[in-house]
Amino acid sequence: MDNLNAIKKRIKSVNDISQMTSAMQLVSSAKMRRSVQLKQSMYPFWARCAESMQEIRQSAGVINNPFYELKQKTEGETWKIGYFVLSGEQGLAGAYNNNMVKMAEEHVHQKILENVKKNISTEYKLYVLGRPAREKLIHNGYNVDRDFSFPIAEPTFYQARNLSVMIKQRFLNHEFDLVYLLYTRNKPGKGIVPVAVRILPVDIKTANNIVAEGVDVREKNTGDDDPIEYFPDAGAVFDYLIDTYLNAVLYGAMVDAYQSEQMARLTAMQNATDNAEDMMKKLRLMNNRARQAKITTELTEIVNGAEQVKEI
Repeated sequence: MDNLNAIKKRIKSVNDISQMTSAMQLVSSAKMRRSVQLKQSMYPFWARCAESMQEIRQSAGVINNPFYELKQKTEGETWKIGYFVLSGEQGLAGAYNNNMVKMAEEHVHQKILENVKKNISTEYKLYVLGRPAREKLIHNGYNVDRDFSFPIAEPTFYQARNLSVMIKQRFLNHEFDLVYLLYTRNKPGKGIVPVAVRILPVDIKTANNIVAEGVDVREKNTGDDDPIEYFPDAGAVFDYLIDTYLNAVLYGAMVDAYQSEQMARLTAMQNATDNAEDMMKKLRLMNNRARQAKITTELTEIVNGAEQVKEI
């Protein structure tokens, strides 16, 4: 039978942990509600932006824009790919950060394999938002930009805009031929699902993979409508919308990733709290048994002592 004092210490320890996980569960729940509000307020704006870009492309025809032109590589050439991975800044979120690491590794391996089959080389660099995943990928030997550090707490549009400026500058400096965004989204009924989208060069067809459930970007038939006039021209409007588009995509991804992290932490803390309660029940039972055994031992000693006194 375990020592009674040791059991009491374990009960106190488990109770303290349960209180901590319950508090973290409440915090994550509040943050998740906040993320839902951010998501609901943001996605209609992004959907309209994508629809406007679709309209310009259909009405203006060919648009000469470096952010829209997808280069073609031939045998012996090299694809330069930049990956921006949105993970969590903190732990205690179950397997969330480990799943982001696995997602990044699988996507890199897939691209390298696809290019090898075409006799094309691949150069990549990972820009990871979130310390745990960044350290894990570095430890696993991947090419991670160690100097890149970006806040991944409660997202703001200003953060997304700053990140967008950095990505566009590096793209224009030919550091990347392709830019991918890796993150997760919390889908009702499906849980947390991975999302990998190409954000540069712009591919409007990926809109349905980014826009929230229920917000669909459709091809519009403008043949029967009056032609739309753009000032000063369609290219200039398209240039402006690309900035807005990229800002919106990054902000939407950051909001989705933030919500996913809070959902993962909420689930992990709920499971931890439930496990702590189950452990408390077992410890209380062990405590009662140990106390009863102690009382029985003391009564036995008293009875034995009384019997010895009678014999004397």
